[in-house]
Amino acid sequence: MAPSTLDLFILTFNCAKNLINVGVFASHLYGALSQNGSGLPDLVAFSLQEVAPLSYAFIGSYFLNPYYARYEEALNLASARLLSTSLDHVQDGSEYAHQTAGGARISPRPYTLVRAKNVGMTSILLFARDPAAVQRIEEAECGFGAADMGNKGAVGLRVTWGDHARSTEVTLVATHLAAMEWNLKKRNANWRTIMSSLTFANPRAVLPGLFPADITASATPDRSGAGQRVAPPADSSESSEAESEEDDLPTRIPLLPTSGTLTPEQNMTLRDISIFKPTSHLFVAGDLNYRISTSTPPPLSNFPSFDPTSDNHFPAFLPRDQLTQERLSGRAFQGMSEAPITFGPTYKYNVLSSPKGAENEAAVRAGATANGVPEVPWKFASHRWPGWCDRVLYLDLPAWLSSSSSGDKKKKAIEVRAYDSLPVVRTSDHRPVFLRVSVSVVDRDEMALPKDVAAKGFEGGWGLDGQRDPRAAPPVPVDVHAWERRAAARRRELIVGWSAFFWSTREGALVLATLVALVVGSWWLWSIAQ
Repeated sequence: MAPSTLDLFILTFNCAKNLINVGVFASHLYGALSQNGSGLPDLVAFSLQEVAPLSYAFIGSYFLNPYYARYEEALNLASARLLSTSLDHVQDGSEYAHQTAGGARISPRPYTLVRAKNVGMTSILLFARDPAAVQRIEEAECGFGAADMGNKGAVGLRVTWGDHARSTEVTLVATHLAAMEWNLKKRNANWRTIMSSLTFANPRAVLPGLFPADITASATPDRSGAGQRVAPPADSSESSEAESEEDDLPTRIPLLPTSGTLTPEQNMTLRDISIFKPTSHLFVAGDLNYRISTSTPPPLSNFPSFDPTSDNHFPAFLPRDQLTQERLSGRAFQGMSEAPITFGPTYKYNVLSSPKGAENEAAVRAGATANGVPEVPWKFASHRWPGWCDRVLYLDLPAWLSSSSSGDKKKKAIEVRAYDSLPVVRTSDHRPVFLRVSVSVVDRDEMALPKDVAAKGFEGGWGLDGQRDPRAAPPVPVDVHAWERRAAARRRELIVGWSAFFWSTREGALVLATLVALVVGSWWLWSIAQ
């Protein structure tokens, strides 16, 4: 029988460049998978930021695989534990084998890693319960660090899931935006870069002969994902003017060519390789770094509290959330939705070595546990406003499918089953956040944007009958040269990565010392032989 829904679990976590404790992470994943769920999800996606040290991340998969393996092990441990306590399994010796509705027997390890992709320190891992149900995977990446490198960036996977009778397409984006409270406009600019540059094919290849080959002719805004490291002076009119000019760059200096110079068919071709493909569900997860203030907290500031009886209970701070403000105003994450936030701030946590002075001191001393793991003593860092930095957003049902012909409201394409954070872990100053949803399996013909609506959308901006949906027409044009710039940036990353590896890691120092010893030894033997 053809599937009607896709059970999807997405988790975002800033790893702080550390290896996770597999047992602890598995216990917390078990708690997340058990929450408001029934059985195991069909697909699991991990959006990981700062997954490994910069040198390892820039070099690539060989050094990243040990980090990825721990997440795969943790997921399978948690899943096997969930299977062992459910009715949705059969026991076969010491192994668990799940049987699908169609009778297919799935591996004793519940999940298979079907694709891992990174851009710099940002990675996306895609796990499938039944790898055969993943019919097609496309990849995309963009960096907005210095010279388009990926110290900050975004990476995407576009997946077709289902069977031969019925399938649906899902676009998953993992990203890490600019840090610091005052970099609000930089974060918005990073999002515009994702909209324009994260493409699942080379625009010059899908529309050959249309665009000039000289990529230096394309004027582009500053893409530095790091943002400013020092807060701009509060009374600096020059700084404010510069920020205003930077914020306007994507509209003042159009990417080449502008959408107005292309036919509707060409515009739709470019849109279909962007994140806003109308026939695909879209999810964006990551450390988006939006805070609750544009300046650092002054001394003795009131911080959010997890105590429901406190005047500073965290829901009182949610109206100050930058991401919600920017999203609702249409300045960022245009047209996207988010489930209600019922969890506390996910950043910035100082993990303490003892309970003394911890925000949860009483609980730690009392031996409290979370998912069977002892609570970690923590307090918020005093130099950063606590914020909801780690988020998962999505595009809901397209406007042109929101109502049936009779005017009755259709069922939502995205049904949220859980949106929450995991407990504090010792290896990071962020709390992981997860979203579990049921995604309607809508075929391409039904999901497709009607041609008359598509033409109207491109002519009239990205609004559609008063409802803003970027699938009708993306808010910014596709950057047709971003693919080539990213390829050049990847070559620079390899140079930077290997240089940093040799000069800043123990392994690199050992390799250098070995090479020096070989050279000196060879010279000595040669001199003796002479």
